[in-house]
Amino acid sequence: MARLIIGVLIGLVLGGVLTFFLFVGTPRSAKVPGTPIKPPDANGVPAGTAEVVLREDFFNNVLGTIFQQMNAPVFPLGGNPQQPVAATTDQQGCPSRITVLQQGSGVQTGVRFENNNLEAPLAFNGSYESPVGCLQFSGWAQARMDLRFDQATQSVFGQLTVETVNLDGINPFLSGLVTPIVQSSLNARVNPVKILDGRQLAVNMPIAAANGNLQAAVNDVRAEVKDNALNLFVNYDFHGAPLQPQN
Repeated sequence: MARLIIGVLIGLVLGGVLTFFLFVGTPRSAKVPGTPIKPPDANGVPAGTAEVVLREDFFNNVLGTIFQQMNAPVFPLGGNPQQPVAATTDQQGCPSRITVLQQGSGVQTGVRFENNNLEAPLAFNGSYESPVGCLQFSGWAQARMDLRFDQATQSVFGQLTVETVNLDGINPFLSGLVTPIVQSSLNARVNPVKILDGRQLAVNMPIAAANGNLQAAVNDVRAEVKDNALNLFVNYDFHGAPLQPQN
């Protein structure tokens, strides 16, 4: 059973990371649910805890496949971050949008586990219909993702924070115009990212010999970044329930 739970966790974490990098355009709340996830308890991992170890190379191999075999992620820049890309194209053919690239400006888009943080350098290019005309730009951004656990929905969310935006060879005045738009668009477009869904993590396993169901819900989640890996500690509250009769 523990192996099954870990397999489900890996799939859901991967799904959340792909959502982050593909910038899927579903409506999102400006407020990230839950509370910040704490590091593991210094007294040790409690009973009923499943540990998932996801290494940096795992994520980057997946991302490499996406960039090589799928289209580069594109999303609107400025305005309403949920607006379709096509709706941001003006009559002069200057789309206000940003494209995430596999590499550019001397940076490769990927995941880095450093200093107990989840870090994500993002290479990009794009264009913006500004008050002074169409601005073409390229560069890279440095982002950080913090993890949060929402007890009400039993889900783990990520909160993306773009810390710096670096534009290539652009006039300082125009850079001051484009940089905050790129930064705010990245933050608004992605947050919050659901990484683990509590409904899918819940355990409800019939044990016929015991005439009951083994049930469990997520009680707590802890996380640490160590040795180039993200370690997630998902603690369950197990209990038994009567086996429901079959109709």
